[in-house]
Amino acid sequence: MSLARWQQRLQRLPARGRTVLLACAYGVAGGVAAVAFLLGINFIYKLGLVQLSHQSTAVFLTGSFGLVVGSSLMVGWLLNSFCKEAAGSGIPQLKLAFWKDFGWVPFRIAWVKFVAGMISVGCGSSLGREGPSVQIGGSLASNLAGLAGEPKQKHRPAAAAGAAAGLAAAFNAPLAAATFVLEEIIGDLNSRLLGTVLLAAVLGALVVHGLVGKQPAFSMLNVVAPTWVGYVLTPVVAALASFAGVWFQRLSLRLRHRVKHHGKFPAWLLPVAGALVTWTLGASVFCATGHLGVFSLGYDDLSSALAGDIGWQLAAVLLVAKFIATFSCYGFGGCGGIFSPNLFFGGMIGVMVAGWLNLEFPVSRGDLLTLAVVGMSACLGAVVWAPVTGILIVFEMTQEFSLVPALMLGALVSQTIARRMNRLSFYDAVLAQDGHLIEHVRPPRDLHDWEQLPVSAVANFHPVVLTGLTEADLRATWTAHPYRQFPVVMDGKLQGVLVRTAAERALAQNLPIPLASATVVYRHETIRALQKKIIDSDSQLVVLQDRPDGQVIGLVTLHDLLRAQTTLAQASAGED
Repeated sequence: MSLARWQQRLQRLPARGRTVLLACAYGVAGGVAAVAFLLGINFIYKLGLVQLSHQSTAVFLTGSFGLVVGSSLMVGWLLNSFCKEAAGSGIPQLKLAFWKDFGWVPFRIAWVKFVAGMISVGCGSSLGREGPSVQIGGSLASNLAGLAGEPKQKHRPAAAAGAAAGLAAAFNAPLAAATFVLEEIIGDLNSRLLGTVLLAAVLGALVVHGLVGKQPAFSMLNVVAPTWVGYVLTPVVAALASFAGVWFQRLSLRLRHRVKHHGKFPAWLLPVAGALVTWTLGASVFCATGHLGVFSLGYDDLSSALAGDIGWQLAAVLLVAKFIATFSCYGFGGCGGIFSPNLFFGGMIGVMVAGWLNLEFPVSRGDLLTLAVVGMSACLGAVVWAPVTGILIVFEMTQEFSLVPALMLGALVSQTIARRMNRLSFYDAVLAQDGHLIEHVRPPRDLHDWEQLPVSAVANFHPVVLTGLTEADLRATWTAHPYRQFPVVMDGKLQGVLVRTAAERALAQNLPIPLASATVVYRHETIRALQKKIIDSDSQLVVLQDRPDGQVIGLVTLHDLLRAQTTLAQASAGED
């Protein structure tokens, strides 16, 4: 049967039935992709680094160097030849697509992320697989929505559902996955997409349970309830883990910013720098201790730490080495996520504190495990600012309710420290560094009331304004911001709107920089008036001023207006 016939059949289904059927398809697709990604990483890792670890020291050093560095060259080539958006963890990019492109994601992001992420993490890069699983799942689901005949403005449910399925399959934790998507990507725990996201997450978990087993991440066996010692030390561990998360974010983004704006090497070569740091630290730790935890996910050593088989000295060595390796890999443009490393940091901090205390007082198995999982939850929560997700991930993996009070206390400490020390969460900070500001537009449900709202309801109040038209000024602004149009203000007056493509063409031909005429709207005007002005505008961009000849305080693009109106239409139909 042709694709068009399938689309026609789907469109004839009742709206509720079609929504459920598509959510099931998104969940299965996201789950299968995440499982394939997991199996591919594990296969490459065991075939490469694990096999090399059983050889002589000389063979290990030579082989691991070729594997880690060679894979980073391949990843750099893939990212820069086919899809630069597949670098990093992928969650910020998916969040941006959800809010600014209605959830539509090109298919090339899915396949490049899958291949590059599998090679990168499987060959030893000190990054995680959970973030890529989210992006891959969301990307595949978004493309499935297109194949099902869903219009572009209705791809948000697909992207959210696929992301939840991917994360649920990565951790086998459907509640945590659904909560993370609602907390971080959608930004609303009471979203109308709750049912779709939860159904897809459950199906993603069922897929991984059937294909891999009930515990795809790391082992947490024989969970024992903590004593009063564990509860007393919970705030200490949570605070230390939070500081680790805060500084990981600062150092990663600082290095990323420096590399992006001051790099002297080709972009495809940059991941090699992170690979060299990782190999140097990982090989040194392995030669000294026999542990491979600095490479790849590090879940084998984390499982050993949770079982009490790693002392505090080794935990400290692994923590420091993996911390440096991870922010180097991410900062230099590697392909992989930050979930796994931050769980690793927090777990090792908990083991270290338990080990220090055990030098003077006996620490029970339950206390050690409690401090380790509190550290994991707190460190992750400090980076992604999703405290409920951090609690649920650990709870679903341990299925031990006695840990929940300690996890809740740790989350409180973690969020207090993280939000005081950093202005944005890790993912929002990445988007801000790339020049993106996400506006969560939630208009009223009545069309008449919507049209009577002031322009400020949909305006972007952080416009990037050009004050000079020299080539150096333009290149610097274009490097820092991905936008296509910029208001131009000189001598305090609005001169017009610069269109990037026209300006690049003029620079290439040594012609004067052309400016499109600027359409102005004032703060007190309504969205009804804005609609006509923005359609009549030459650049489909309207500049917001507080008064005639006043300062530029914001702008609205046609895409902003369409996105807001689409949200209104979906809310009225009960789909968003």
